[in-house]
Amino acid sequence: MAEDDKPAVKAKLPSAKNIRSPEFKPHGLGGDSRTRGPRPSGLTAAQAKKRRMATIAGVVVVALAVAGGAAYYMSLPGPKVEVTGKFNAEPKVVIPKDLVPGKTLKISTPIKGTGRTIAKGDMVYAKHVFYKWSPGEGDKARTSTNKKVASTYTPDPGSPLQPLPAGDVKVKGIDKGLVGQTVGSRVVLEIPPADGFGENGAQFEVGKNDSLVFVFDVLASVGKDSGPQGTEKKLDDPKLPKVEKSDKAGQAPKVTIPSDEDAPKDLQVKQLVEGNGEAIQKGDQAIVQYQGQLWRNGKKFDSSWDKGGQPVAFPVGTGGTVPGFDKGLTGQKVGSRVLLVLPPKEGYGDKGQPQAGIKGDDTLVFVVDILGRLPK
Repeated sequence: MAEDDKPAVKAKLPSAKNIRSPEFKPHGLGGDSRTRGPRPSGLTAAQAKKRRMATIAGVVVVALAVAGGAAYYMSLPGPKVEVTGKFNAEPKVVIPKDLVPGKTLKISTPIKGTGRTIAKGDMVYAKHVFYKWSPGEGDKARTSTNKKVASTYTPDPGSPLQPLPAGDVKVKGIDKGLVGQTVGSRVVLEIPPADGFGENGAQFEVGKNDSLVFVFDVLASVGKDSGPQGTEKKLDDPKLPKVEKSDKAGQAPKVTIPSDEDAPKDLQVKQLVEGNGEAIQKGDQAIVQYQGQLWRNGKKFDSSWDKGGQPVAFPVGTGGTVPGFDKGLTGQKVGSRVLLVLPPKEGYGDKGQPQAGIKGDDTLVFVVDILGRLPK
Protein backbone atom coordinates (compact mmCIF):
# COMPACT_ATOMS: atom_id res chain seq x y z
CA MET A 1 0.00 0.00 0.00
CA ALA A 2 1.38 3.28 -0.94
CA GLU A 3 2.29 5.70 1.83
CA ASP A 4 -0.32 8.18 0.65
CA ASP A 5 -3.02 5.52 0.73
CA LYS A 6 -2.61 4.77 4.51
CA PRO A 7 -5.52 5.94 6.73
CA ALA A 8 -4.82 9.08 8.80
CA VAL A 9 -4.05 8.57 12.50
CA LYS A 10 -6.57 10.29 14.76
CA ALA A 11 -4.97 12.39 17.53
CA LYS A 12 -6.20 11.84 21.07
CA LEU A 13 -7.25 15.21 22.58
CA PRO A 14 -7.47 15.76 26.33
CA SER A 15 -10.88 16.41 27.71
CA ALA A 16 -11.69 19.86 28.92
CA LYS A 17 -12.06 18.77 32.51
CA ASN A 18 -8.43 17.54 32.57
CA ILE A 19 -6.99 20.92 31.53
CA ARG A 20 -5.96 23.22 34.37
CA SER A 21 -7.49 26.63 34.24
CA PRO A 22 -4.16 28.50 33.76
CA GLU A 23 -3.59 26.47 30.62
CA PHE A 24 -6.98 26.98 29.07
CA LYS A 25 -9.14 30.02 28.93
CA PRO A 26 -11.93 30.71 26.50
CA HIS A 27 -10.81 33.44 24.13
CA GLY A 28 -11.63 36.95 25.19
CA LEU A 29 -12.49 36.18 28.82
CA GLY A 30 -9.65 36.94 31.21
CA GLY A 31 -6.46 35.31 30.00
CA ASP A 32 -2.88 36.05 31.13
CA SER A 33 -2.69 39.28 33.11
CA ARG A 34 0.55 40.12 31.32
CA THR A 35 -1.20 40.29 28.02
CA ARG A 36 -4.61 41.61 28.85
CA GLY A 37 -5.33 45.34 29.01
CA PRO A 38 -6.32 47.33 32.11
CA ARG A 39 -9.74 46.80 33.54
CA PRO A 40 -12.17 49.64 33.21
CA SER A 41 -11.84 51.86 36.35
CA GLY A 42 -15.33 53.20 36.43
CA LEU A 43 -13.88 56.73 37.05
CA THR A 44 -14.28 59.74 34.83
CA ALA A 45 -11.15 61.13 33.19
CA ALA A 46 -11.11 64.08 35.60
CA GLN A 47 -11.39 61.79 38.63
CA ALA A 48 -8.62 59.56 37.35
CA LYS A 49 -6.33 62.55 36.79
CA LYS A 50 -7.04 63.84 40.27
CA ARG A 51 -6.16 60.46 41.76
CA ARG A 52 -2.89 60.32 39.80
CA MET A 53 -1.91 63.82 41.01
CA ALA A 54 -2.65 62.91 44.64
CA THR A 55 -0.51 59.79 44.34
CA ILE A 56 2.40 61.76 42.87
CA ALA A 57 2.11 64.41 45.60
CA GLY A 58 2.19 61.71 48.28
CA VAL A 59 5.36 60.22 46.81
CA VAL A 60 7.02 63.66 46.73
CA VAL A 61 6.08 64.37 50.37
CA VAL A 62 7.51 61.03 51.50
CA ALA A 63 10.69 61.63 49.52
CA LEU A 64 11.15 65.09 51.04
CA ALA A 65 10.51 63.77 54.53
CA VAL A 66 13.13 61.07 54.06
CA ALA A 67 15.64 63.55 52.63
CA GLY A 68 14.92 66.04 55.41
CA GLY A 69 15.45 63.37 58.04
CA ALA A 70 18.74 62.43 56.44
CA ALA A 71 19.87 66.07 56.31
CA TYR A 72 18.94 66.58 59.98
CA TYR A 73 20.85 63.46 60.93
CA MET A 74 23.89 64.56 58.95
CA SER A 75 23.81 68.06 60.52
CA LEU A 76 23.52 67.00 64.15
CA PRO A 77 26.32 68.80 66.09
CA GLY A 78 29.13 66.58 67.25
CA PRO A 79 30.88 66.81 70.62
CA LYS A 80 32.85 70.00 71.26
CA VAL A 81 34.65 71.88 74.03
CA GLU A 82 32.07 73.85 76.03
CA VAL A 83 33.07 76.99 77.99
CA THR A 84 30.43 78.81 80.04
CA GLY A 85 30.26 81.37 82.85
CA LYS A 86 30.67 85.10 83.44
CA PHE A 87 33.58 87.14 82.12
CA ASN A 88 36.37 87.75 84.66
CA ALA A 89 35.27 84.72 86.70
CA GLU A 90 36.67 81.23 86.30
CA PRO A 91 34.63 79.51 83.60
CA LYS A 92 33.19 76.01 83.56
CA VAL A 93 35.09 74.00 80.96
CA VAL A 94 33.71 70.69 79.67
CA ILE A 95 35.88 68.59 77.35
CA PRO A 96 33.89 65.51 76.21
CA LYS A 97 35.67 62.19 76.59
CA ASP A 98 34.52 61.16 73.11
CA LEU A 99 36.14 64.24 71.54
CA VAL A 100 39.64 63.60 70.21
CA PRO A 101 42.14 66.51 70.05
CA GLY A 102 42.58 67.95 66.57
CA LYS A 103 45.77 68.47 64.61
CA THR A 104 45.29 72.21 64.02
CA LEU A 105 44.87 75.24 66.26
CA LYS A 106 41.23 76.14 66.95
CA ILE A 107 40.31 79.64 68.18
CA SER A 108 36.86 80.71 69.38
CA THR A 109 35.48 83.73 71.26
CA PRO A 110 32.32 82.86 73.20
CA ILE A 111 32.42 86.43 74.58
CA LYS A 112 33.44 89.21 72.18
CA GLY A 113 34.84 92.37 73.76
CA THR A 114 34.55 95.92 72.44
CA GLY A 115 37.87 97.29 73.72
CA ARG A 116 41.10 98.05 71.87
CA THR A 117 42.51 95.48 69.48
CA ILE A 118 45.63 93.65 70.64
CA ALA A 119 48.66 94.26 68.45
CA LYS A 120 51.91 92.37 68.41
CA GLY A 121 54.18 93.81 71.09
CA ASP A 122 51.35 94.92 73.38
CA MET A 123 51.37 93.88 77.01
CA VAL A 124 48.21 91.85 77.62
CA TYR A 125 46.65 91.45 81.05
CA ALA A 126 44.43 88.39 81.08
CA LYS A 127 43.23 85.81 83.56
CA HIS A 128 43.44 82.25 82.31
CA VAL A 129 42.86 78.60 83.06
CA PHE A 130 44.33 75.73 81.09
CA TYR A 131 43.93 71.99 80.74
CA LYS A 132 46.08 69.14 79.53
CA TRP A 133 44.15 67.23 76.84
CA SER A 134 45.46 63.77 76.05
CA PRO A 135 44.38 61.43 73.21
CA GLY A 136 43.52 57.82 74.01
CA GLU A 137 45.66 54.91 72.90
CA GLY A 138 45.01 51.46 71.45
CA ASP A 139 41.36 50.45 71.67
CA LYS A 140 40.65 53.86 73.27
CA ALA A 141 42.06 55.85 70.36
CA ARG A 142 38.66 57.46 69.73
CA THR A 143 38.51 58.90 73.26
CA SER A 144 40.48 61.43 75.31
CA THR A 145 41.22 62.48 78.89
CA ASN A 146 41.81 65.93 80.36
CA LYS A 147 43.15 67.50 83.53
CA LYS A 148 43.09 71.06 84.85
CA VAL A 149 46.68 72.26 85.27
CA ALA A 150 46.58 75.89 86.46
CA SER A 151 44.39 78.96 86.91
CA THR A 152 45.00 82.65 87.63
CA TYR A 153 41.36 83.48 88.40
CA THR A 154 41.85 83.14 92.15
CA PRO A 155 43.46 86.43 93.27
CA ASP A 156 46.83 86.24 94.99
CA PRO A 157 47.66 89.57 96.75
CA GLY A 158 51.33 88.65 96.87
CA SER A 159 51.54 87.89 93.17
CA PRO A 160 49.90 90.52 90.93
CA LEU A 161 48.66 89.52 87.49
CA GLN A 162 51.62 89.31 85.16
CA PRO A 163 51.30 90.69 81.61
CA LEU A 164 51.86 88.61 78.49
CA PRO A 165 53.85 90.07 75.58
CA ALA A 166 51.45 89.63 72.66
CA GLY A 167 53.04 87.61 69.89
CA ASP A 168 56.08 86.77 71.98
CA VAL A 169 54.84 84.38 74.68
CA LYS A 170 56.94 81.61 73.08
CA VAL A 171 53.92 79.30 72.86
CA LYS A 172 52.83 79.35 69.22
CA GLY A 173 49.17 78.69 69.91
CA ILE A 174 48.93 81.59 72.37
CA ASP A 175 50.95 83.93 70.15
CA LYS A 176 48.62 83.21 67.22
CA GLY A 177 45.47 83.21 69.33
CA LEU A 178 45.76 86.52 71.21
CA VAL A 179 47.01 88.94 68.56
CA GLY A 180 44.00 90.55 66.89
CA GLN A 181 41.58 89.90 69.75
CA THR A 182 39.83 92.75 71.56
CA VAL A 183 39.91 93.73 75.23
CA GLY A 184 36.87 92.33 77.02
CA SER A 185 36.91 89.08 75.05
CA ARG A 186 36.94 85.51 76.30
CA VAL A 187 39.25 83.56 74.02
CA VAL A 188 39.27 79.75 73.89
CA LEU A 189 42.31 78.07 72.34
CA GLU A 190 42.49 74.37 71.48
CA ILE A 191 46.21 73.98 70.93
CA PRO A 192 47.73 70.88 69.24
CA PRO A 193 51.15 69.59 70.38
CA ALA A 194 52.93 71.31 67.48
CA ASP A 195 51.77 74.73 68.77
CA GLY A 196 52.09 73.95 72.49
CA PHE A 197 54.81 73.96 75.13
CA GLY A 198 57.25 71.75 73.28
CA GLU A 199 60.12 70.64 75.52
CA ASN A 200 58.97 73.04 78.26
CA GLY A 201 55.83 70.99 78.90
CA ALA A 202 57.56 68.71 81.40
CA GLN A 203 57.19 71.27 84.21
CA PHE A 204 53.41 70.99 83.78
CA GLU A 205 53.48 67.22 83.22
CA VAL A 206 52.42 67.81 79.63
CA GLY A 207 53.79 65.21 77.22
CA LYS A 208 54.85 65.64 73.60
CA ASN A 209 51.58 64.16 72.32
CA ASP A 210 49.32 66.17 74.63
CA SER A 211 47.17 69.03 73.42
CA LEU A 212 46.15 72.06 75.52
CA VAL A 213 42.91 73.93 76.12
CA PHE A 214 43.41 77.55 77.26
CA VAL A 215 40.69 80.01 78.23
CA PHE A 216 41.73 83.69 78.45
CA ASP A 217 39.61 86.57 79.74
CA VAL A 218 41.37 89.65 78.30
CA LEU A 219 41.07 92.42 80.90
CA ALA A 220 43.40 95.06 79.43
CA SER A 221 46.05 95.69 76.85
CA VAL A 222 48.79 98.33 76.91
CA GLY A 223 50.51 99.32 73.70
CA LYS A 224 54.25 99.27 73.30
CA ASP A 225 55.84 102.55 74.48
CA SER A 226 52.49 103.77 75.82
CA GLY A 227 52.43 107.01 77.78
CA PRO A 228 50.00 109.60 79.07
CA GLN A 229 46.94 110.28 76.93
CA GLY A 230 44.93 113.38 77.78
CA THR A 231 45.19 117.08 78.56
CA GLU A 232 48.47 118.48 79.84
CA LYS A 233 48.35 120.57 83.01
CA LYS A 234 50.92 123.19 83.92
CA LEU A 235 52.70 122.96 87.28
CA ASP A 236 54.63 126.09 88.21
CA ASP A 237 55.03 125.61 91.97
CA PRO A 238 58.73 126.24 92.73
CA LYS A 239 58.39 124.36 96.02
CA LEU A 240 57.58 121.11 94.19
CA PRO A 241 59.70 118.95 91.87
CA LYS A 242 59.89 119.90 88.19
CA VAL A 243 58.89 117.15 85.73
CA GLU A 244 60.02 117.25 82.09
CA LYS A 245 58.72 114.69 79.64
CA SER A 246 61.16 112.64 77.62
CA ASP A 247 61.63 113.24 73.91
CA LYS A 248 61.29 109.50 73.27
CA ALA A 249 58.10 107.50 73.76
CA GLY A 250 58.16 104.88 76.47
CA GLN A 251 60.90 106.51 78.53
CA ALA A 252 60.82 107.99 82.02
CA PRO A 253 60.49 111.75 82.47
CA LYS A 254 63.26 113.84 84.01
CA VAL A 255 62.46 114.87 87.60
CA THR A 256 64.35 117.69 89.29
CA ILE A 257 63.82 118.14 93.05
CA PRO A 258 64.36 121.69 94.42
CA SER A 259 67.53 121.56 96.50
CA ASP A 260 66.78 124.70 98.50
CA GLU A 261 63.28 123.73 99.60
CA ASP A 262 62.15 121.62 102.51
CA ALA A 263 59.98 118.63 101.77
CA PRO A 264 56.24 119.27 102.29
CA LYS A 265 54.70 117.87 105.45
CA ASP A 266 51.52 116.67 103.77
CA LEU A 267 50.75 114.42 100.84
CA GLN A 268 50.94 116.24 97.51
CA VAL A 269 48.96 114.93 94.49
CA LYS A 270 49.40 116.93 91.27
CA GLN A 271 48.03 116.10 87.83
CA LEU A 272 50.57 116.70 85.08
CA VAL A 273 48.29 115.14 82.47
CA GLU A 274 44.58 114.60 82.99
CA GLY A 275 43.72 111.32 81.32
CA ASN A 276 40.73 110.75 79.06
CA GLY A 277 39.99 107.18 80.18
CA GLU A 278 38.04 105.54 82.96
CA ALA A 279 38.60 106.53 86.58
CA ILE A 280 40.46 104.16 88.89
CA GLN A 281 38.09 102.93 91.59
CA LYS A 282 38.86 101.41 94.96
CA GLY A 283 39.69 97.74 94.43
CA ASP A 284 40.73 98.15 90.79
CA GLN A 285 44.23 97.23 89.74
CA ALA A 286 46.02 100.14 88.12
CA ILE A 287 48.44 99.41 85.30
CA VAL A 288 51.26 101.93 85.66
CA GLN A 289 54.75 102.97 84.80
CA TYR A 290 56.43 104.71 87.73
CA GLN A 291 59.65 106.15 89.06
CA GLY A 292 60.53 106.77 92.74
CA GLN A 293 63.19 109.13 94.10
CA LEU A 294 64.33 110.44 97.49
CA TRP A 295 63.66 114.09 98.21
CA ARG A 296 66.86 114.55 100.20
CA ASN A 297 69.28 113.73 97.38
CA GLY A 298 67.21 112.96 94.25
CA LYS A 299 68.47 109.39 94.20
CA LYS A 300 66.30 107.01 92.23
CA PHE A 301 65.41 103.92 94.27
CA ASP A 302 62.90 102.22 91.94
CA SER A 303 61.63 102.52 88.37
CA SER A 304 59.52 100.31 86.15
CA TRP A 305 61.01 102.07 83.13
CA ASP A 306 64.41 100.67 84.15
CA LYS A 307 63.01 97.11 84.30
CA GLY A 308 62.52 96.58 80.61
CA GLY A 309 59.75 99.17 80.45
CA GLN A 310 57.18 96.61 81.55
CA PRO A 311 54.15 98.19 83.24
CA VAL A 312 53.15 97.00 86.69
CA ALA A 313 49.64 96.18 87.93
CA PHE A 314 48.77 96.59 91.60
CA PRO A 315 45.55 97.06 93.61
CA VAL A 316 44.50 100.59 94.53
CA GLY A 317 42.74 101.62 97.72
CA THR A 318 43.01 98.27 99.48
CA GLY A 319 46.27 98.65 101.42
CA GLY A 320 48.27 96.65 98.92
CA THR A 321 50.82 99.44 98.59
CA VAL A 322 51.97 102.48 100.58
CA PRO A 323 49.19 104.81 101.82
CA GLY A 324 50.16 107.71 99.57
CA PHE A 325 49.70 105.58 96.47
CA ASP A 326 46.24 104.44 97.54
CA LYS A 327 45.13 107.99 98.27
CA GLY A 328 46.84 109.62 95.29
CA LEU A 329 45.70 107.27 92.55
CA THR A 330 42.12 106.51 93.57
CA GLY A 331 39.83 108.50 91.29
CA GLN A 332 42.53 109.34 88.72
CA LYS A 333 41.71 108.58 85.10
CA VAL A 334 43.46 106.17 82.79
CA GLY A 335 45.88 108.19 80.65
CA SER A 336 46.94 110.50 83.48
CA ARG A 337 50.44 111.37 84.64
CA VAL A 338 50.51 112.17 88.35
CA LEU A 339 53.18 113.64 90.62
CA LEU A 340 53.05 112.25 94.18
CA VAL A 341 55.09 113.60 97.09
CA LEU A 342 54.82 111.27 100.09
CA PRO A 343 55.96 112.33 103.58
CA PRO A 344 57.14 109.40 105.76
CA LYS A 345 53.69 108.69 107.20
CA GLU A 346 52.33 108.26 103.65
CA GLY A 347 55.27 106.11 102.62
CA TYR A 348 57.17 103.48 104.59
CA GLY A 349 56.79 105.12 107.99
CA ASP A 350 59.39 105.36 110.72
CA LYS A 351 61.01 102.05 109.76
CA GLY A 352 61.70 103.09 106.20
CA GLN A 353 62.83 100.49 103.66
CA PRO A 354 66.54 99.84 104.35
CA GLN A 355 67.04 97.44 101.39
CA ALA A 356 65.97 100.26 99.05
CA GLY A 357 68.03 102.88 100.90
CA ILE A 358 64.92 104.58 102.33
CA LYS A 359 65.26 106.00 105.85
CA GLY A 360 62.44 106.43 108.35
CA ASP A 361 62.35 110.22 107.82
CA ASP A 362 62.62 110.19 104.02
CA THR A 363 60.06 111.92 101.82
CA LEU A 364 59.43 110.08 98.56
CA VAL A 365 58.78 111.58 95.12
CA PHE A 366 56.93 109.51 92.51
CA VAL A 367 55.89 110.17 88.95
CA VAL A 368 53.18 107.72 87.86
CA ASP A 369 51.73 107.14 84.39
CA ILE A 370 48.34 105.38 84.60
CA LEU A 371 48.11 103.29 81.43
CA GLY A 372 45.14 101.08 82.18
CA ARG A 373 42.95 99.40 84.78
CA LEU A 374 41.95 95.88 85.60
CA PRO A 375 38.38 95.53 86.85
CA LYS A 376 37.66 93.90 90.19
